Amino acid sequence: MRRAVWVLIALVVCVAALAFYQIRRARAGVTATSAATARAGSRDGTVLGEAPPDVRLETLESAWPELAESARNPFRFQPNAPPAPPAAVAARPPAPVPAAGAAGGPGGTPAPAVQAPPPPIPLRFIGTIEAPGVGKLAALSDGKFVYHGREGDMIEGRYRIVKIGVESIVMEHADGRGRQTIRLTG
Repeated sequence: MRRAVWVLIALVVCVAALAFYQIRRARAGVTATSAATARAGSRDGTVLGEAPPDVRLETLESAWPELAESARNPFRFQPNAPPAPPAAVAARPPAPVPAAGAAGGPGGTPAPAVQAPPPPIPLRFIGTIEAPGVGKLAALSDGKFVYHGREGDMIEGRYRIVKIGVESIVMEHADGRGRQTIRLTG
């Protein structure tokens, strides 16, 4: 019973302190607001006792300088054009034209087309498996399926395992082009 009385007294003291704080804060806000309005002065925004600021309207009416022509177009998404090469580089002699009938020359056989490099191999090397009698197998994944193979095996009918290392695997496309080293990613 005594404990409940002390808790009630402490609660009343806390409420009284909070009310006193709120009242004092509200009065301080009213005096600060009235002081700010007294400093503001007249209705036109000038402070009493001060001259209005100097506004030079003639500077607003003066002519603006002409803008320089720009090659930039904000509505096209492309990088800026590279700067022109220096004069020393531009004075290079032209390449000799091959004689008629030579490979790639006028009237001869056409020059061989440049082939694009093969696309990268989209497999991840996720580990090796070593078992007695089986040897070393590589585990590869394309994000959906897991593939296993030894050196020389074909994966997915498109890629061949060339060499299986400890931390990487060397693979190439089935036609022998585009050899690529794939690191162990786990």
